[in-house]
Amino acid sequence: MAKINLSKLNKKLASPVVTIALFTAAAAMLLGSTVGGARAALTYYSENYTSRVQMYNIGVSLLENGERMAWRDYGEKADGTWDEAKGYLFSGMLQEGEKFRMGQAYPERLTVKNSGSIEEYVRVFIYKYWLNGDGTKNQELTPDMIGLNLVNLDSDWIIDEEASTEERTVMYYRHVLGVDEESAPFTDALTVDGVLTAKVEQIEEINGKYKTIKTIYKYDGVQFAIEIEADAVQTHNPEDAIWSAWGRRVNIAEDGTLSLK
Repeated sequence: MAKINLSKLNKKLASPVVTIALFTAAAAMLLGSTVGGARAALTYYSENYTSRVQMYNIGVSLLENGERMAWRDYGEKADGTWDEAKGYLFSGMLQEGEKFRMGQAYPERLTVKNSGSIEEYVRVFIYKYWLNGDGTKNQELTPDMIGLNLVNLDSDWIIDEEASTEERTVMYYRHVLGVDEESAPFTDALTVDGVLTAKVEQIEEINGKYKTIKTIYKYDGVQFAIEIEADAVQTHNPEDAIWSAWGRRVNIAEDGTLSLK
């Protein structure tokens, strides 16, 4: 475990809080379709902070199965400029021509990486929900049918039960994330409940002497959506910084390990 090195904060900050704004990776997949036909995109959301907060030397990246998918990195200047990139989740999940199978577990190793030049603490939001074909939220299907398997709980990641809901999971990384260091994974697999394929309706159609039976899936065209948000806070005065930036009281041990109050 890397120890907090305050000497790396070689610039005077107007505020003890330095944080990057959130980035969101959103992926939606048509039921029974290939990933190539999915609506998958990375969208950037920014937060507003007062001009007193100078954000430089800090950065965070989202990695999927070892590949850097999206990031936002602030540069050496204190002018608020940054480098960012957008990507796609699940784009490499299936081989060409392969169909997505309900109930099958697909590797989905998600981690965050410190892509800045100072140590940091990180937080992750996971959102799961369903969309109808017209883009409206489906209220019949529950988020727990979207199985994003969480790993390394307690040892490396903590779920904030108070802030989490059925649709949203809030997680904190317990350790200081050093420069160029990658976190332990917080997920390792994705499985969508196959019970959806069992909800069918059969319709008989008679054309002359021929009878045709059509099978219609009740949720045909429904999409599942997963959004990942990640942000980071500097390690200088971490308990106060996390409370100011994230509104969460935490304890920081001498070795830098974070726990929730």
